[in-house]
Amino acid sequence: MLSQRACDIPPFIVMDVLEKAQEMEKRGEHVVHLEVGEPDFDTPACIKEACVRALRDGRTHYTHSLGLLELREAICEHYAARYGVSVCPDQIVVTSGTSPAMLLLFSALIGPGDEIVISDPHYACYPNFIRFVGGIPVCVNVYEEDGFQYRPEAIREKISPRTKGILINSPSNPTGNLLDPGRMKEIASLGVPVISDEIYHGLVYEGKEHSILEFSDSAFVFNGFSKAYAMTGWRLGYVISPKAYVRALQKIQQNLFISANAFVQWAGVAALRQSDKDVVRMRAIYDERRRYMIRRLRELGLGVSVEPTGAFYVLGNIRAFSRDSYSTAFDILNRAKVGVTPGIDFGQNCEGYLRFSYANSLENIREGLDRLERYLREDHRR
Repeated sequence: MLSQRACDIPPFIVMDVLEKAQEMEKRGEHVVHLEVGEPDFDTPACIKEACVRALRDGRTHYTHSLGLLELREAICEHYAARYGVSVCPDQIVVTSGTSPAMLLLFSALIGPGDEIVISDPHYACYPNFIRFVGGIPVCVNVYEEDGFQYRPEAIREKISPRTKGILINSPSNPTGNLLDPGRMKEIASLGVPVISDEIYHGLVYEGKEHSILEFSDSAFVFNGFSKAYAMTGWRLGYVISPKAYVRALQKIQQNLFISANAFVQWAGVAALRQSDKDVVRMRAIYDERRRYMIRRLRELGLGVSVEPTGAFYVLGNIRAFSRDSYSTAFDILNRAKVGVTPGIDFGQNCEGYLRFSYANSLENIREGLDRLERYLREDHRR
């Protein structure tokens, strides 16, 4: 019999959309993918070459459970150069993707009934991780008219004796918006550890992203290589932690994962030290797509009141057309052959929205939005 935990965990709806689209493609239908947050770029050559070199050099064995010292040192250099903060290699645990980093940290922080404050909308898997280890996600609504910014006073109202952390994500999935640094500083002063998901750092087109470590020495950071370096399939991430928590994280890592792949970690060193030009090139192309998508969605009557300036998502308000984002997303997939993500995947406060990803070519984005325009015209006539 399945455990209650396995029965209770909800699906990741964007994957349901993707997998349905893939079934349609197997039948010969052409689907435009605007649902998945996966870079369409190939991993930069210098990163692949570093991996091949590591394999040829026999770097195919376990590493230290915290990760290669060389990679942890490169991460420290990166945070010092970009944010002006000092991080020690022994504060970092390298993981096989950022999701395992979340599992490690939430397992270390949360006991039964403990609470983590999260925004609504939020990345779909946050509450599932929290519940999986026995915790309770406590949602604070953020609103389109406020640029989906956390309001520190709203967070304060949700803090209780059971609160173990406040989770922030800037640039955000699904909104693409950045959290104002003044608000970050105020959140860091609330007396509760802040957990900052910084996976979309490096993908900012206007303004500047800030690390929570600029405002607090007692915060935690999730980050990784999937997004900015086009390395989703490599599965490489890390958590930066105050030193007092590292041993607990390390013991969980030793038992659950042992260590991240050795040759992939060497590729991560190359990503941090050799791929700056590649990241700049990819970011410029994303920005062109971002500006096009925002303009077209507005022309189609989908609300985008505050332009997203990070990640590779635009959250479109569809309440003029529908209040049921789930049914609408699958109807668009079936009738228009365009994959989009229903807002309900990201929380109750995101109902009435669809998330569009511009991690696809401009040609495909044009085609997908042309199909969406025809769909909306046909739907309006019905």
